[in-house]
Amino acid sequence: MSRETVEKLSLELSGKTPDEIIRRAIEFFGAGSTALASSFGAEDQVITDILHHEKLHVPVFTLDTGRLPQETYDVLDATRNRYGINIEVLFPETSAVQALVTSYGANLFYESVELRRECCRIRKVQPLGKKLSILKAWICGLRREQSVTRTAVAPVEWDAAFGLYKINPLAEVSEAWVWDYIKNKSVPYNALHDRGYPSIGCAPCTRAVKPGEDIRAGRWWWEIAEHRECGLHREHK
Repeated sequence: MSRETVEKLSLELSGKTPDEIIRRAIEFFGAGSTALASSFGAEDQVITDILHHEKLHVPVFTLDTGRLPQETYDVLDATRNRYGINIEVLFPETSAVQALVTSYGANLFYESVELRRECCRIRKVQPLGKKLSILKAWICGLRREQSVTRTAVAPVEWDAAFGLYKINPLAEVSEAWVWDYIKNKSVPYNALHDRGYPSIGCAPCTRAVKPGEDIRAGRWWWEIAEHRECGLHREHK
């Protein structure tokens, strides 16, 4: 498939509902060549529910960095039970994590942007890249209003970092839309959302946000906003 064809598909899907985007994108790429990468945040839970409701047999996988909050494991199990699905759990290479912590300590991510990104690279980017290498497209819960680094997110786009296509069915929806969906459909969600955590990652790198703060302000809050990506979604072209 050509880039031009996929760009045309993305334009076709602009303004469509999330379920329409998911159905058309999976029809285009094929369920067997597509997977949902879930961190069990609110957006990913909505997508999982849509996949289930539409009977789209797309595999779901997640990244276990070894530093996740207990609440994330709780919603992982709740999701497995609710939808009757197996969720593939990917782990980083043990030797790489051991070398990283031995050289720089357990809390290296607070020392510099470079060390924080290296921690993300080993714990998240490397295992993700290995998984994505066998796919044509991956589904993500990105939304344009989430942060200054995501304002150009399209329904379907080329992911230059990993060499495949990225499907963003929630690109154009609001946070209110996401939560209305969750409440109306009784979708399981991470309990930390009720404690002021709109965006949830590793426990040491995530905090609750204050009223009026950006919804990504609780991720790597000691860095400037333009640096607050882990390497999974740093380019949107």
